[in-house]
Amino acid sequence: MGHNRTTRRAAHLGRARGRARDDVVHDAYGEHDAYGDVLDAGREVIADRRWASDVRDARFCALVLFCLVLLVDWANGTLGAVRLVLWFGLSALLYLVLHPVRVTAGPGWLAVRGLGRRRHVCTGLLTAVRHSEGVAARLVLCDSLGNRVEIDPQVLVDNPLLLHRLDTGARAARDAGLLRTGCVELRRLTARVDGAAARAVFEASDLR
Repeated sequence: MGHNRTTRRAAHLGRARGRARDDVVHDAYGEHDAYGDVLDAGREVIADRRWASDVRDARFCALVLFCLVLLVDWANGTLGAVRLVLWFGLSALLYLVLHPVRVTAGPGWLAVRGLGRRRHVCTGLLTAVRHSEGVAARLVLCDSLGNRVEIDPQVLVDNPLLLHRLDTGARAARDAGLLRTGCVELRRLTARVDGAAARAVFEASDLR
């Protein structure tokens, strides 16, 4: 009789731990549709609010280049099928270079999607946050699952809610003893965020 009670209790604990583990995975990754977009099951997903505008700017620049080189060729009388294909390819290459990645964040995760693939990190499992200097500054995020993403720090500055999601997860990772480097970089980012609306967001979230 006692053995049966012990067995039932162990099975109950196993099921509870399984449900808890599933909840953590769901919170970290969210649900995805067939196209890989986050459905997040009723929880708000924050996205870069300037992404659509940046995409339009990239298209405009590529179109302007294409029209200009066609105009020059037409004025010189050198426009032909081969050169038309060449200029089209050059304009398409410019668009690919200028096309911005899309940064989204939800409870426990942050994702970066480009034209080719989507990368993500679990912000509650961050192990390192590094600021990479170069031609273009990048913030490199790594988690304990081996995931790694690079984002433009200016995207976080322009989107305080994205920065809030990242900071919330980073604090949880730091409290768990996972995040040992990068707290200074995040504090510098929050210090760069200005404006009354941004300050109100962080004050409401009890960020210090």
